[in-house]
Amino acid sequence: MTPLHRNRMKRGALRRKARDISVVLVVLVCATVVIWTWDTTPTSAFLPPESHFLKLETEEEVKKVPTALNTETKDSYSSATPFVNKAETKEDSTEDKDTEEDVEKQVDKATVSKTNQGMAHEVLEREPNYRKTPTTCNYAKGKWVVDNHRPLYSGSHCKQWLASMWACRLMQRTDFAFERLRWQPKDCSMEEFEGSKFLKRMQNKTLAFVGDSLGRQQFQSMMCMITGGKERPDVLDVGPEFGFVTPEGGGRPNGWAYRFPETNTTVLYHWSSTLCDIQPLNISDPLTEHAMHLDRPPAFLRQYLHKINALVMNTGHHWNRGKLNGNRWVMHLNGVPNANKKLAALGNAKNFTIHSTVGWVSSQLPRHPGLKAFYRSLSPRHFVGGEWNTGGSCNNTTPMSIGKEVLQEESSDYSAGHAVKGTGVKLLDITALSHIRDEGHISRFSLSASKGVQDCLHWCLPGVPDTWNEILFAMI
Repeated sequence: MTPLHRNRMKRGALRRKARDISVVLVVLVCATVVIWTWDTTPTSAFLPPESHFLKLETEEEVKKVPTALNTETKDSYSSATPFVNKAETKEDSTEDKDTEEDVEKQVDKATVSKTNQGMAHEVLEREPNYRKTPTTCNYAKGKWVVDNHRPLYSGSHCKQWLASMWACRLMQRTDFAFERLRWQPKDCSMEEFEGSKFLKRMQNKTLAFVGDSLGRQQFQSMMCMITGGKERPDVLDVGPEFGFVTPEGGGRPNGWAYRFPETNTTVLYHWSSTLCDIQPLNISDPLTEHAMHLDRPPAFLRQYLHKINALVMNTGHHWNRGKLNGNRWVMHLNGVPNANKKLAALGNAKNFTIHSTVGWVSSQLPRHPGLKAFYRSLSPRHFVGGEWNTGGSCNNTTPMSIGKEVLQEESSDYSAGHAVKGTGVKLLDITALSHIRDEGHISRFSLSASKGVQDCLHWCLPGVPDTWNEILFAMI
């Protein structure tokens, strides 16, 4: 073999080795690319389309699914003044013509959840085997379901207890599907309300509602539920025992109290729209200003708390500039006109008062071991396109059209939820479940309303407030 031939063979071998090395390098590069892609790209990129799979939600995923409600920005509290919102709340102006019957102005927006209009999110229920039974039931979580055994009483016949201005069966309304809805908690059952069971449970006891006109609605709802809407001539009017008398020249007393003689059970309501003490500055002057003591509970509670076994408090919709001006209320703190600029904002003043009164009631519980106290969260309003006196409306009459389910853990009324934390007062949380019932208001059907004025604050009865009482009954 000649040297030339040998050199050619060596060069060929080198070319083959170079080609093999190139192939190995290409393979290594490709493998590296595949591995890197696998690490940085979701595996779903290599799977068939999502529509080819049955998607089951885990418990964690269910919690992430939004409900028909979104909570607006929560209040933030100053460390120096724990019950005062840092951001001043917008204040409304409205004339106060009637402290109960006209529709109140806008509330502190920081305490109310906002509805996603037209968006009702459906959520798959978990299999029963995977449900966790909580030690205490969160009655605020659940859904509205149709129940043809409803309502619990007749709105046409409960005239002894139900004001005609709230009895929608006596109005121009012709659709009553809203009466047939029942609230069903998500992870527990709620005890069915029966008047006889309530009276037995409250034997020799007193249930008191203290609050605004929504509290009065809850009181009248309870009276109709206990009696089944039937006439009860045996029920005693014991209003004078609690100072409820019609003042000379007045239209009505500042409360009502009735006693069921068979069980000595008393159910009462006291009007306290702001849940703080209000006193005239000059008792001899009918046009006098009134001191609105933000740091004092209503005088009624200080005087009669020892006679109460179950207490339900509420406030909210009267905290607007129109009400204060119309009633000549002047905010006081520590017995003198308020000089705290933060409390000059009505939203802050309201939050301060709620905390103050709830805290006072909680401090009294050791002295009254048989007392169960509740603070009821805000009842939502549903004005669209304006306020009660500027063309606002709530014309929807279709139940569950904006949602039927509530899954959130915390209350939509942040102020109420924050006020009861660390106290012995329990939260009766009705805000979110009521917010998806925009069809349940009196709306345009009131016979006494002025033209173009709708009531999107108060509820038709029978209706949503009955559910508040069912939850209360389950919690007592």
